[in-house]
Amino acid sequence: MAKTRIKNFNELAITENRKLALLIAEAGLESIDTEAVILNSIKLQNNVLFIMGESFDLAKFKKIKVVGFGKASIDAAVALEKILGPKIEEGAVIGLHKVSLDYIETFAGTHPIPSQMNVEAGEKIYEIIKDSSAEDLIIVLVSGGGSSLLCYSKNECDQNVKLYNGFLKSGKTIAEMNTVRKHLSILKGGGLAKVAYPATVIGLIFSDIPGNHFNDVASGPTYKDESAIMDAQKIINEYNLGKFDLLETPKEDKYFEKVHNFVLVSNKIAVEAMAKKSEELGLQANIIGTEIYDEVSVVLEKIFKNKSDNTVVLAAGEPMLEVTKKGGSGGRGLYMGLRAIQMGLIDENSVLIPLASDGMDNSDAAGVVIDGKTLEKIKKLGLDVDDYLDRFDAYPIFQKSGDMILTGPTGANVSDLMILLTKK
Repeated sequence: MAKTRIKNFNELAITENRKLALLIAEAGLESIDTEAVILNSIKLQNNVLFIMGESFDLAKFKKIKVVGFGKASIDAAVALEKILGPKIEEGAVIGLHKVSLDYIETFAGTHPIPSQMNVEAGEKIYEIIKDSSAEDLIIVLVSGGGSSLLCYSKNECDQNVKLYNGFLKSGKTIAEMNTVRKHLSILKGGGLAKVAYPATVIGLIFSDIPGNHFNDVASGPTYKDESAIMDAQKIINEYNLGKFDLLETPKEDKYFEKVHNFVLVSNKIAVEAMAKKSEELGLQANIIGTEIYDEVSVVLEKIFKNKSDNTVVLAAGEPMLEVTKKGGSGGRGLYMGLRAIQMGLIDENSVLIPLASDGMDNSDAAGVVIDGKTLEKIKKLGLDVDDYLDRFDAYPIFQKSGDMILTGPTGANVSDLMILLTKK
């Protein structure tokens, strides 16, 4: 078969059902490939930039600037340079790795805990967009992980660390955390649009937020924020997170009149691609939701409740996992796979794949393949599922069983994807 995004595809595809489930996962990953999406969605013809049905006459602008932040931003910048090349006056993008580009400076930041490199990149981004004129065009690459990777100033960065650590213990939703983040920053919650005013702003959005809440991606730097300081303070008080220096987000319409946001990627796109692939493979697709926030065991119950022969149950979101002990390894996906085993949900006819779309389920594994073969290997190795679950340490058990999915960083991030294939 053609080259796969799952590096150990052949090693994992030891049964027909496993192969089918992995092909469906591949389709989801392919649909959100950052560079391919950019090159397919954006065209330059006769100095006119076409994006999803809208057009921008580049002759009207004196300067074109590019800024970006998030796990997909580096790959997006690479693709954008291929389209615009020397038309780009200057740019700065922060992701998880650096590349050498001709017109855009790249930074390798840290996630989920921001570091000094994040601050330096944030300062560069701020310098590029401030004092922009009405004759400037600013293209903003916005993707998942941007809330941590974009931080300006140092004080915001420090508060972000404190907020993240507090929320990790609470196990609450990313939407609540982003509400607070918007009120810690002069760039988030529409702040970037205000700093860039009166320039024309094009936001290219690669959404990692379950559902259609695109103004929460990277805490919405190019969207008008609907929340107020009191909403952020209420969340802080409810979870007893401590004291934060809150700012009000810009509410004046004028800052957003020349902002054009385009959603290029979302988990809905990935799930629909997986559904299409399922049907191509002769299986019925059942999408149960793209806004899955429930606790892991509840999510598993919802998925398996819809199980039937020759059917692929599909879901996406960010299942809730409250980590109460330190020292474990692996993320939500690996934990979910182990929990499914503990709950006795796995049988010989089904394959479960929880998959982190960014390729990193809080580890170098993107996810895991769980089926009857997995149960056999765990039993043969004498591994205690309850013990590993109790320690929130799912990574070693699947490393030993050989069932982890390895993709490396995908350059995309649209939340977690979940696949349950059943075929006799």
